[in-house]
Amino acid sequence: MAEIHELSALALRNLLANGTVSATDAAAHFLSRIGQQNKLLGAFITVTAEQAMKQARAADALHARSNGDLPPLHGMPLAFKDLTDVAGVVTTHGSAALDHKPAPADAPLVSLFKEAGVVSLGKTQVPEFGLTAYSENRVAPPSRNPHAPSRSSGGSSGGSAAAVAARLLPFAPGTDGGGSIRIPAAACGLVGLKPGRGLVAAGESAGDPARLVVPGPLARSAEDAALMMDVLVPGNQYLRSVQSGKPPRLRIGVTLDSPWSATFPFTPEQEALDALHAGEALLEHAGHSLGDAAIRYDNRYPDAFTTAWTAGVGAARISPSREALLAPLTRTFPRRAQQRSPAKLAEALAFLRQFQHDTLVQYGQWDLMLMPALAQTPRPVGWFTGTAHGTERWPSAQWPGDADGDYRKQCEFAPWSSMVNVCGLPAITLPVHWTGGAPGSGLPMGIQLVGPMGSEALLLQVAHQLGC
Repeated sequence: MAEIHELSALALRNLLANGTVSATDAAAHFLSRIGQQNKLLGAFITVTAEQAMKQARAADALHARSNGDLPPLHGMPLAFKDLTDVAGVVTTHGSAALDHKPAPADAPLVSLFKEAGVVSLGKTQVPEFGLTAYSENRVAPPSRNPHAPSRSSGGSSGGSAAAVAARLLPFAPGTDGGGSIRIPAAACGLVGLKPGRGLVAAGESAGDPARLVVPGPLARSAEDAALMMDVLVPGNQYLRSVQSGKPPRLRIGVTLDSPWSATFPFTPEQEALDALHAGEALLEHAGHSLGDAAIRYDNRYPDAFTTAWTAGVGAARISPSREALLAPLTRTFPRRAQQRSPAKLAEALAFLRQFQHDTLVQYGQWDLMLMPALAQTPRPVGWFTGTAHGTERWPSAQWPGDADGDYRKQCEFAPWSSMVNVCGLPAITLPVHWTGGAPGSGLPMGIQLVGPMGSEALLLQVAHQLGC
């Protein structure tokens, strides 16, 4: 048998279910790998080894007395972003400005996975309050890209993506409010699925007035992502659909248009275009029909999205005595949010509803939309914050203070992400190209496919069809 960490999530799930691998052996194996590699990668903020082994022993005891009636992810090692409460474990939110106290109860997403039988190994690295496309903060070392540790693993699910790509976890749940699953998935060479709005009940948040955020899987294959979706959306059979279903011949619109272009003009790097062309070739070879899609976006979008995106964080007041501990972006943008009137937020939300309608009409001319996942290769650690040479500046040193420059860089890096959240649509990022020319060489680059509401299974089928 292959080493436990070399197995797909699906294969490991099956071995845990039939007793070939015990939950304690699986947990111990992954905890050992985390101990060996996390110092370099910074994927985990907190490792809960003692709790994990206790949960694993309980899982093995359940297996011993069961008659094969086990939860769907019995004994599977997992970890959660450090924005999500796990009972008895500190939630840092990636911020040195907050008091770090153990959470009194599990968040609904964690409860869902625990009921499915997982063993939680800890909390993964995130940006402060989950606000950025890179996972660097003043709480712990930055999350690094396993394919090139000088590069970022993306954000905000950057620690989870790094852990999956480095095989410190078989797969992991992320959350996505503006690209936070798809960006790190693309940066780390993974499949990243953002489900449509309202599909995953455990992802609802009171601090998200535009309903941007939804949980979804970070995985090394479409099958593994489908396995997690079966837990996130009880009663559905995504895995069976992927394994037995074949997508119909699809009309796919290809576009480089972005709602950020008017405010932050950008030029995709050649590597992004190479990934797009690789994706086009794979889709055409699979029998799909591709055509150019010119999408018109209202240039008021950037201001409206930024207003909605920061509204929830603006409500989380930080005491003035601790504001100096915030990073420049997370100090500047929430402060602006607090200063906005309720009328300004209502105006932004109304515009985004109209933006959604107008965009869906245009996308509706096609079965799926295709674009690069990222406009640039994974960025060096420290690049967004202007930290010289990517050096680690935690926990006490002052980062450069250009919050607006930081934000602009993020929008130019991932210009095709946030509008999908605003529209509430499902989207998947797929690793289809490597800058070194062969799988596993150089840096991964990917494509994004956006589908209509309810197309999660179709997106996973297409991913599987393309060999992802």
